[in-house]
Amino acid sequence: MTGESGRIAEFREVVELFPDDAVPRFGLATALLEAGEGDEAAREFQRVIEMKPDYTAAYRGLGRALERLARLEEAKEIYRRGIAVGERTGDLQTKKEMEVFLRRLEQRGA
Repeated sequence: MTGESGRIAEFREVVELFPDDAVPRFGLATALLEAGEGDEAAREFQRVIEMKPDYTAAYRGLGRALERLARLEEAKEIYRRGIAVGERTGDLQTKKEMEVFLRRLEQRGA
């Protein structure tokens, strides 16, 4: 297997082996998002957040997935939550990225 489908399959295998580990699940969600599988990516990012509520990058990924699904109000709310998590945990780079994404959505009137 090659390309995106190969990466997704590899991440699925690791998630199956380590279902309670947020890191490979985050990798799966990211690969799904990159492959255009927004619905499934959003579900996986949500699972990561449920498993590890301080995983700031998962909020960024979920927000991006929701944007691609045109669920813009939900994306804005996730970015706001993620920004608060980034502030609390000190993940300032990811926080800053989500602030930019949120500002763009608000400027578009979304």
